[in-house]
Amino acid sequence: MKPSPSISSLFLTHLVIIPDGNRRWARLHNLTPWRGHRKGIERFEEIANELLLKYEIPYTTFWAASRDNLVKRSTQEVRFLYRLFATNFRRLAKDKQVHKNKIRVRVLGFWPEIVPKFLVNAIEEVTRVTSPYKKRSLTFLLGYDGIEEMVRAIKKIIQEGISQDEIKYETVKQHLLTSSLPPVDYIIRTGTDNDPHNSAGFMMWHTVYSQFYFTQTFWPDFTKEELRKALEEFKRRERRLGG
Repeated sequence: MKPSPSISSLFLTHLVIIPDGNRRWARLHNLTPWRGHRKGIERFEEIANELLLKYEIPYTTFWAASRDNLVKRSTQEVRFLYRLFATNFRRLAKDKQVHKNKIRVRVLGFWPEIVPKFLVNAIEEVTRVTSPYKKRSLTFLLGYDGIEEMVRAIKKIIQEGISQDEIKYETVKQHLLTSSLPPVDYIIRTGTDNDPHNSAGFMMWHTVYSQFYFTQTFWPDFTKEELRKALEEFKRRERRLGG
């Protein structure tokens, strides 16, 4: 099914979703945090299908977990997340729609320093089998921190002896962990709960002209209709790009 004419031409190259609110959704329903994470994965599958197959957005990025999410939360919760991520990545590696539609899956972040071997294996598998694809891109940010990304990029520039006069916007971008991604057009953040905000310097170099959409809806309740409303809102806006 194709999108309706009202949002068929979005002129949206790179969409980011920050799927916040899994744990708060679980508390609201008197459930354990991991039940919220499981519901969040189910919601991801639904929304990702809409974005990649129906709306055909070239680049879609999900912030799966921050670095703090993986190093500061309880061991029990983080282990559950690791198993959930591994299962999801293995499923994506075999997904017929992923291969039919030539969707490249990437997992960016500081996860190699943090996650267990079984998750590393699952990530390496899905990135390997989809690496030849160029039609669309599905990126997960895992163990990601935008401040740390920028600090490491600056250190690399210094280590390479690049002079001040040579440093341009593209110089910094090329040294970022997310250098392979284009600028972000639109960020949808769920579960803002009257507190719309960015976190951990999220993709600061890619979001200098981004539009933001905040909703109080927790991620497990973010339906296809909610997505449609968010995309319609993007189409209504006038992007000035600093002008």
